[in-house]
Amino acid sequence: MKAVFDDSKPIFQQVAEMIADDIVDGELEEGEQIPSTTEISKFYQVNRATVQKGLSLLVESGYAFKQRGVGIFVAEGAKSRLLAERKEDFHIQYVKPMLEEAKRLQMTKEEIIHFMEEKYDD
Repeated sequence: MKAVFDDSKPIFQQVAEMIADDIVDGELEEGEQIPSTTEISKFYQVNRATVQKGLSLLVESGYAFKQRGVGIFVAEGAKSRLLAERKEDFHIQYVKPMLEEAKRLQMTKEEIIHFMEEKYDD
């Protein structure tokens, strides 16, 4: 878990994204218990209500589930769903604008592929 917040969006959303990052990175496995609200609030040094709101966001999105009296756990399929969602976001945010610019520069498909293959391992 990283503990750096910015002003781009509410802290509870950033907490939810950081936990989702841990799921994507394999630091939290499917079926594994997510640290408690108290543990997370101490780690990030934020209000427990803020953390609870972030955890609720994960539960509402289906990436986590509550087990009454025990805690919150990573849901089955959460990692694959998060990866699919983030790949789509990557396409929209980076690939689509890149291809639009490549077309504007009159680059061929082959040039784009060659450029990507050449730079991918750098």
